[in-house]
Amino acid sequence: MSVVLLAEDDPAIAVPLSRALQREGYTVQVIEDGPSTLSTAASGGIDLLVLDLGLPGMDGLEVCRRLRAQGRGLPVLMLTARTDEVDFVVGLDAGADDYVAKPFRLAELMARIRALLRRGAPETLEASGVRLDLTARRVLVNEHEVQLANKEYELLRVLMQHAGQVVTREEILEEVWPESDRKGSKTLDMHISWLRRKLSDSNGRLDETRIATVRGVGFRFNAD
Repeated sequence: MSVVLLAEDDPAIAVPLSRALQREGYTVQVIEDGPSTLSTAASGGIDLLVLDLGLPGMDGLEVCRRLRAQGRGLPVLMLTARTDEVDFVVGLDAGADDYVAKPFRLAELMARIRALLRRGAPETLEASGVRLDLTARRVLVNEHEVQLANKEYELLRVLMQHAGQVVTREEILEEVWPESDRKGSKTLDMHISWLRRKLSDSNGRLDETRIATVRGVGFRFNAD
């Protein structure tokens, strides 16, 4: 689950934007001043910084400059009430990856956030002898390629993106089967069974060591 740091001192913007990000499935931290934003972003564990230009204590431009000077490469999306093209250029020169002027349309902002997070996402996922090449959509088990149907691939991707963590049935269904008329626990269980079989050893036994069932909650792809 991606972690978004939202640096915004106006509650009228921070509160609804934080809620929208949480509805998208992101973990959100809200900070209202520049120095605390810099400290939190520099400490690591943040996947994206949504940075207001007019923060108290230290403005967004200076926060971004200092992060880049420290070698921090996390994506930065700046928010500003300024609309002058010169201000946009200054923000990008300070190291911002994208720039959105207030007032903004929420749908556009969320699309830009998703794009920045995809840009910073790893091209491969690897755990327990399984390697998922996200660019080529290839799956290798102990260096042998395995052919997966589309939904099997998406299911594996969701589980491996959270390797070592429990992913609830509800989270999986929402991510893999967004079409409401096709969601269902039986569909999920059937695909888990197929996926386990395709990840199995040469004897064809179901592979429950990689994909563990957490009864009453969901599933976990074991990282070891």
